[in-house]
Amino acid sequence: MKIGFIGCGNMATAIIKGIITNGGVDSKDILVFDICSPAAQNVKSAFSVSVCESESDVAENSDIVFLAVKPNVISSVLEKIDNVIKEKQPLIISIAAGKTLAFLEDCIDSRARIVRVMPNINAKVGEAMSAYCFNSLVTDEDKKAVETLLSSFGKVKCLDESAFPLFGVLGGCAPAFTYMFIDALARAGVKNGMKKDDALKIAAQTVYGSAKMILESDEHPFKLIDNVCSPGGTTIEGIISLQADGFESAVHNAVDKALDKDKKL
Repeated sequence: MKIGFIGCGNMATAIIKGIITNGGVDSKDILVFDICSPAAQNVKSAFSVSVCESESDVAENSDIVFLAVKPNVISSVLEKIDNVIKEKQPLIISIAAGKTLAFLEDCIDSRARIVRVMPNINAKVGEAMSAYCFNSLVTDEDKKAVETLLSSFGKVKCLDESAFPLFGVLGGCAPAFTYMFIDALARAGVKNGMKKDDALKIAAQTVYGSAKMILESDEHPFKLIDNVCSPGGTTIEGIISLQADGFESAVHNAVDKALDKDKKL
């Protein structure tokens, strides 16, 4: 199976790394093109993939084509490969933010199997949370292939497209919220006398382990909180302080504000 990438930016590079490292795909079976030639050459140097001469060259020689370009140029890219899609019928996977299945279908005259994917920045370290949806032409075999590829650089969830705006906040914006929380913990450590590097490592690993505990435990987060809080202890003192300062409300407001902004874009 040949997998093509039109666009070789940070997200495409992370996906390519994942599917070569964990997806069982050989680098010789990955084709790339970027209008910025150095970007494609950088990916070639890193992973020994094949560089194509054009968007159409990628589509013509691939079974699956990732559209990893900016949302404002995706329509022009689809127009360029429309005839190839009609002839070769590759599976099209778009990672362009905000571009719906209906929009993608309207960009081409041919009927195409199209999957819309929303990964997040943590794909860079193989721990993305990705969502996908698909049009009516996508087969069960296609869905299986998509899940296999997306699972190579993190976790994957099939969602109705109507849930994508909210997923964009919970999966796309929340890494930044989490980075902010980790940094705040580390700075609090510095305030109380610890070196920043030490505090940052402790905070980041603690958040990582806590997330792993939720994912792998059958217990509700509130139960896990109770397990850590000893009567009259330090943890419950901190929890009460967070609640008094509006921690949960601040998180809810951040999600609501980001979702409202998405609706206006």
